[in-house]
Amino acid sequence: MQIMEWLREPEKNFPPHKTIKHFNDGVCATYIQEKAELSQSTISTYLSNMEKCGLLIMTRHGKWSYFKRNEAVITDFAKYLL
Repeated sequence: MQIMEWLREPEKNFPPHKTIKHFNDGVCATYIQEKAELSQSTISTYLSNMEKCGLLIMTRHGKWSYFKRNEAVITDFAKYLL
């Protein structure tokens, strides 16, 4: 849940990546891992599972993976719960 909250406003919660100075494609997985203070393998599992169920969208830039919220799926799910 914390990761999803952080990704709601990435510019307030994460620094821009060294080579990509915007958050259009999301936040680098490395920054998410550092902020969460969890192991790389744990964060990788969390992000992978959230992507598989459609909550996150992953974009790759070279060796870097970026994640952002899939707002359409989140909105549909919230409507379903109501």
